[in-house]
Amino acid sequence: MIHTAAVITALFGVLYWFTSKQNPDDALNIKVNSTYDYIVVGSGSAGAVIANRLSEDSDVSVLLLETGGSELNNDNIRVPLKVGSLQMSNEDWAYYTVPQKYSHRAMVDQKSYWPRGRVLGGSSSINYLAFVRGSRHDYDQWAKEGCTGWSYKDVLPYFLKIEDIQIPDLFNSPYHSRGGNLPISESRVSPLPDVYSRSAKELGMKTVDLNGEDMIGYTYMQANIKDGERYGTARAYIRPVLKRTNLHISVHSYVTKVLIEQKKAIGVEFIKNNRKTQVFARKEVIVSAGAINSPTLLMLSGIGPMKHLEDLGIPVNADLPVGENLEDHMMFFMKYKINQSYTVTKDLSNSMTNTIWYELTGRGKKCGNKQCIYKKIKLFNGFFLLL
Repeated sequence: MIHTAAVITALFGVLYWFTSKQNPDDALNIKVNSTYDYIVVGSGSAGAVIANRLSEDSDVSVLLLETGGSELNNDNIRVPLKVGSLQMSNEDWAYYTVPQKYSHRAMVDQKSYWPRGRVLGGSSSINYLAFVRGSRHDYDQWAKEGCTGWSYKDVLPYFLKIEDIQIPDLFNSPYHSRGGNLPISESRVSPLPDVYSRSAKELGMKTVDLNGEDMIGYTYMQANIKDGERYGTARAYIRPVLKRTNLHISVHSYVTKVLIEQKKAIGVEFIKNNRKTQVFARKEVIVSAGAINSPTLLMLSGIGPMKHLEDLGIPVNADLPVGENLEDHMMFFMKYKINQSYTVTKDLSNSMTNTIWYELTGRGKKCGNKQCIYKKIKLFNGFFLLL
């Protein structure tokens, strides 16, 4: 057994040596033209999708700019159970809030750490893989307040277009679909979620579909995982279309300003290889840099609260409440001691046996939750209790 493991390990070493000679960033470091039809800033959960969809029209040219590098530079990105190692990594902006006055009492300096993806795929490359739609009530409220086309009924077809549901019980659900870019599966890495499920039933709670008609109840987590590997937007929306000649992707490109002329966005300014470059858009500049960086970029471009911009010496192009009403979702954790060895420990998941088994059987192999413990090492242990 030891000799077999040694041989397999050696083979992996040789394979890694050959495959690692090419820098994954090379295919994403094209020469940027001076003008495009569309410029998309940020390649995350929104930007990657937008770049993919716009470039479906071969007569349209699209430039996608990303501050970080390729998601292939960090192999832990594809392994769901390695998600903890992605926090505070090179792929994370690693933001902290300012000290909070009325909350965060248990946090150092009453600050909250906000991980944000700085890599192709953005936060979809480093998050905890939970696939959760917004509440139908929120969308319907938007429509009531004047956002025509944003009711739950209006957005549901687009949710369906995204999905390639991997959960057999939901194949015929009107709230799910197959054939989309993003595979969605149930995440169960140990028997513990089943224990939680039985406990919820004993409390009289009903089973719900996390992304179905009613979100009040208990459910297993749905995650963007297929064959035990993460599917962020880089893998689902960018990798399949890299050969499109009308889509240019430039990584390590930090956008510092939206160029505005006569109240119209005409391009962007970005820094790459310590050089400042301007690129122009014939049609639109699309800012999809995330909940923190999008408002930051707009304010640096003179779009934001007038007083705040004037205090910082930034010329005002538009006095708008950019950056206000930012809220993060609430989450809390509870720890319990259990009397059976269900927990997937760091030592167990990082063992040579499990690592080799993951690499050999991870893609395409189907196995049941109880029959394939090594397969499950690849998945993220998840169970949602929705209140």
